[in-house]
Amino acid sequence: MAQLRRLRSSDRELFALISQAAFENPFGVRRLRLDAEITESPEDDPTWVQRMLERVGARIRSLDPAGGVTPRAFISEDSEIVEHTLLFEIFHRFADRFDELIERQQVASPSVVRVEFASDFLRELSELGIADERARRLLELFYQMRRAYYFIARGLIGKSSAMQRLRVSLWDAVFTCNIGRYERYLWNRMEDFSTLLLGETGTGKGAAAAAIGFSGFIPFDEKQGAFVHGLKAGFVPIHLNEFPETLFESEIFGHRKGSFTGAIENYDGALARCPAFGSVFFDEIGEATLPVQVKLLRVLQDRVYSPVGSREPRRFSGRILAATHRSVADLRERGALRDDFFYRLCSNVIHVPSLEQRLSERPAELAELVAHVCVRIAGDVGAELASEVTSTITRDLGDGYAFAGNVRELEQCVRRVLLTGSCARDSLLVRSHGQKLASELLSGTLSADAVIERYCALLYERDKSYVKVARRTGLDRRTVKKYVAYAERHAHEA
Repeated sequence: MAQLRRLRSSDRELFALISQAAFENPFGVRRLRLDAEITESPEDDPTWVQRMLERVGARIRSLDPAGGVTPRAFISEDSEIVEHTLLFEIFHRFADRFDELIERQQVASPSVVRVEFASDFLRELSELGIADERARRLLELFYQMRRAYYFIARGLIGKSSAMQRLRVSLWDAVFTCNIGRYERYLWNRMEDFSTLLLGETGTGKGAAAAAIGFSGFIPFDEKQGAFVHGLKAGFVPIHLNEFPETLFESEIFGHRKGSFTGAIENYDGALARCPAFGSVFFDEIGEATLPVQVKLLRVLQDRVYSPVGSREPRRFSGRILAATHRSVADLRERGALRDDFFYRLCSNVIHVPSLEQRLSERPAELAELVAHVCVRIAGDVGAELASEVTSTITRDLGDGYAFAGNVRELEQCVRRVLLTGSCARDSLLVRSHGQKLASELLSGTLSADAVIERYCALLYERDKSYVKVARRTGLDRRTVKKYVAYAERHAHEA
């Protein structure tokens, strides 16, 4: 029997760093520091992956120039970190091919795409002495990790502290705060972890939910050489404010033929369309009626539901994601959100930051967001337009403009600048808050909340400062901003 080897102290030191990095949240501060230490380069070095592969690859080859390094050839205290290092290197070496698969799958969805590199990946793991079943699990895990990184990094840009915290939270929502524990115990039990996304209108709650939904576990079918379903099949969004209350139950739970007038055939609702390990996203959950909340509570507690017009129980094997721009405390106080439903829904609560908060932390984020929107609209040439568009927005709206409509409002500002060369407010589009308030007061049709909403909007239109409006009205600044946002939305809808 061959004698087990020991790592040199310099290799052990490097491999221990890599072992730590492998289990850290890739968007967290500790991971960034470990990455810098591994490659002896600055944090956020754009060439980090290449530098890491070169340095780690050279160390691995130095252990065995013939390329036959296996974890079981080392003593127990070294074997684990050797395996982590080898898997870390393989993951990053295959990263581009995983990304290509993700992009192809987005185009082909809902069809599945054959994983051409799967045999090479599984063979490399087999050569490390990893059993076939675990090798397949690692292929599934690595694909899931790469999808999570892809959609979180590309879908939620911005380097402000608030956005960095958001990305960390989204990664944890997929893998928990301990990916090693997730791999061992929780990868097939995430249906028990619902997530509630909170944030103002237009902040990107839908994009955050999609990043989680597109990153769910997907089994690999070795006979087909493909993952069992496409990306979009695993994420089923339902926007409750798009449907009348009478259709809520049908859209969510489905219905049987003849269960009500107009039900001319069986219909699969959102829960039925969601595969095992997938996610259903309820946007604006605060709009759900109390009977719907009772039925969803049963889904969360017992994992079962019945279509409208049927008593046959069906099992739901996915996750529940939900979002609302409304105050949860206000919804509960008014009885619009059941306490038992809220407590079962909120195992994980993620706050999506407002654009005002992001820009207050990092003003340069405005230019980055504008560039991102320009590229999305105009392709590669968008980068050339971004500086001009940013300058126009700053000129017309001022440095301290708060963007009550958040990222959604900024996107429309970019489009307006590209169309008209300006994003100044159009008095024909948005009626004067002062004129509107006066006419509605005289008509006697306003509720108390609507009066405050209109008054806050009137003051903000004049002062352009939430702080000044809050001081004048005696309200909290966030409350003022909420009322102004409501007024802006209602003005555009009018």
